[in-house]
Amino acid sequence: MPLSQLPTLLLYILIVGYTPGPANIYSLSCAMKYGRKQALVMWRGLFLGFAIAAVLMAVLSHVLGAALGSYVAVLKYLGAAYIVWLAWQIYRESGAKLQKTNLCTFWSGMVMQLTNAKMLLFDLTVFSLFVLPYSNRLIDMFPIAALLLIAGPGANLLWLLAGDYLRHIFGKYQKQVDIVMALLLVMCAIAILLH
Repeated sequence: MPLSQLPTLLLYILIVGYTPGPANIYSLSCAMKYGRKQALVMWRGLFLGFAIAAVLMAVLSHVLGAALGSYVAVLKYLGAAYIVWLAWQIYRESGAKLQKTNLCTFWSGMVMQLTNAKMLLFDLTVFSLFVLPYSNRLIDMFPIAALLLIAGPGANLLWLLAGDYLRHIFGKYQKQVDIVMALLLVMCAIAILLH
């Protein structure tokens, strides 16, 4: 990728990565409900899941090139189903007293990212727009994959910290907040299916 494309890539990363999406809303929700400490455990899973997916998408982009796009689109159904399941879990637990849960864990964060169709399609788009037109060498994919960590886990962490801050403001409205978070996740799933 020519350096002249870097500002465009960074703007694209900022716009797509930091706007509402399944992992960002999930990060916000976990922090608002369980606090920063538990949400950071989940965020580590998001980070690892994103890193694994970015490397896999780089390798697949290298091997399959542009033909990969039609196959990745199938993943949106799996991702949308997982997002709806998370929304149901958040809604089901709304207003419940906090207890040990499997909803905000390292593994739930990792699965969220590995099934996050928005993120997978974003990675594929970045590789096909900013790398493949200039090079098909695998080594050229990895610096861009590293930059993508700004978009995924960086944005997730920002949303998580916002959730921790908002937790102190909206703490007494937890049930209503959980319902809104569940609805936002369902909206994300619908948006993924419509693309």
